[in-house]
Amino acid sequence: MTEAYIYDAIRTPRGRGKAGGALHEVDPISLVVGLLKALQTRHALDTRLVDDVVLGCVQPRQEQGGDIARTAVLMAGWDSQVPGTQINRYCGSAIESVALAAQKIMSGWEHLVLAGGVESMSRVRMGGAPGASDTLPDLSFKLRQLPTGVAADLIASLDGVTRAEVDAYALRSHQRAAIAQAEGRFQRSLVPVADENGLLILDHDETVRADTTLEKLGALKPAFDQMGKMGFDAVALSRYPQVAAIEHIHTSGNSSGVVDGASLVMVGSREMGARLGLKPRARVRSAAAIGDEPTIMLSAPAPATELALKRAGMALSDVNLFEVNEAFSSVVLRFAAATGVDMDRINVNGGAIAMGHPLGATGGMLIGTLLDELERADKQVGVVTACVMGGMGSALVIERV
Repeated sequence: MTEAYIYDAIRTPRGRGKAGGALHEVDPISLVVGLLKALQTRHALDTRLVDDVVLGCVQPRQEQGGDIARTAVLMAGWDSQVPGTQINRYCGSAIESVALAAQKIMSGWEHLVLAGGVESMSRVRMGGAPGASDTLPDLSFKLRQLPTGVAADLIASLDGVTRAEVDAYALRSHQRAAIAQAEGRFQRSLVPVADENGLLILDHDETVRADTTLEKLGALKPAFDQMGKMGFDAVALSRYPQVAAIEHIHTSGNSSGVVDGASLVMVGSREMGARLGLKPRARVRSAAAIGDEPTIMLSAPAPATELALKRAGMALSDVNLFEVNEAFSSVVLRFAAATGVDMDRINVNGGAIAMGHPLGATGGMLIGTLLDELERADKQVGVVTACVMGGMGSALVIERV
């Protein structure tokens, strides 16, 4: 079987996902086009050699609607024979797109695939693409599914995690991200966003708060207690009666930020890399997606990681670094407790609590961050994993060549 190699991984900065955010003026197609052109320029890429472009997008409507990957290919002026497709596995979308790209290469049917994702959360709001639970309100209660924030509070309540602990984790995320930003650790992967006249719009992740403190985080009010009172606490307790009450401890400060951004990972065969004169940076060892209990919803990163490692013939002890998407503090704390992995190997450059979580794009961003850090620290093996709406988890294992 052909091996799948990662030749490059790039991303935009993350812009604050509000009307006043730096990237609000940039439509999501343009975010992707900027990355496509950057890859083309970096590698003097003959675009006719690209077999497919696979992009994750969680809110595929309005400006992100249709097949945004194909639209971006055409807007970038690439050869018209290059196809594109949009996929959605919620927060695991970009991990899934890179896994799909690797599978395409490993099959031998294709030789060069670009994968990643995009989400403009300031322009296409979260929840703007209604799902079955939105149009059939009783469905969530029948399935006993929760809003993600209530699920995060349920995990914390089950695990006995306190407000002080989730705030302390959030502070660590900002501190680590601030150090990484100051030391330029993101620069290799980061492609600044400019306007049509070439004027710089954003060249750094906009939401990192180097000056935050435990006192500032502790002053924030719980974000999901009202949702709980609407009936979702009762849904949670019907599944987990051993919990006396849901402790609502997650806030805007210890949950992932709403941001805009896009990512791209170049995946290809060794033969295509040689043809392009490129040296592979890593190989994709394995990937996994798994379903877990849908009420708690956000607990699947650990079993997804364990399944991916089993498929790679590896163990947790073989992994040098983990990127666990920081959807909420309790998600990462649950992962660490379930796997026994020390925090010194998890999210060493901060994560989505500090930098934000552009739903469909995040997995590609994490892969780039992980690969850059493996190279910087001269480590070999890394895992990217994320919790996924609906009680799923995604994971990808990479190894430096």
